[in-house]
Amino acid sequence: MHQAAYESLGMGDWQYDKIAIPPDVLGHSIKELRNHDFVGINVTVPHKESIMKFVRADPVAQMVGAINTVDFRENIGTNTDVVGFMDDLAANGIIVRDQRVVVLGAGGAARAVVYGLAKAGAQVAIVNRSQERAQELARTLLVPMTLMSQEEAFEWQPSLIVNCTSVGMHPEVCACPWRDVTPMPRAITVYDTIYRPAKTQLMQRAEEANGRAFNGVGMLVRQGAAAFKIWTGVEPPIDVMIDAVMSALRS
Repeated sequence: MHQAAYESLGMGDWQYDKIAIPPDVLGHSIKELRNHDFVGINVTVPHKESIMKFVRADPVAQMVGAINTVDFRENIGTNTDVVGFMDDLAANGIIVRDQRVVVLGAGGAARAVVYGLAKAGAQVAIVNRSQERAQELARTLLVPMTLMSQEEAFEWQPSLIVNCTSVGMHPEVCACPWRDVTPMPRAITVYDTIYRPAKTQLMQRAEEANGRAFNGVGMLVRQGAAAFKIWTGVEPPIDVMIDAVMSALRS
């Protein structure tokens, strides 16, 4: 999607590469990339937390506890998952202020999602299989939230459920993070951060309950678009980036 954006804007001197970096040489690799005139990098697992030792984390990254985008010119790391998620909610007309939102999961994606929702004024409840991990998220994220079971979450009558787990991701496409024994709230909106498959079992259950369902393609593109603007200073062509991602997913 980055290369498609560069080409669309006539930025032929820009290039986006994929580089595998073993965890034990992360610090050295960052120095090498900086010395070879890389403007910045995206960071994925398993480096999102460990890279915080080597660059300055901005306030968002400090709160979320993870970095996914680095600008080498300022040696600053941020987390664009937050703005990517919130921008995609807005693009789909999903209002969260003063709404009850259930977040499934307590990992890195959940941290960004919960932070964004809480800052936007949502009432957030976490549902996670490991109570200990959910408690750790609540202790370290420092935004208002509640821990619930799925049964309690159903009784709470949320307007939005956000899946931040990998349950239902390809190839385990028959799996669903919302258990069969727990009813799906009627007319619920579901946002599944998974984008492969395009429609997960969770999304299907929401639609069967007369609700709406969205996958994570928009969040993927919009977090990438936020990084694109940090590096280039240019407004990214969202439609071009979405088309590039959808084409790649179909291939």
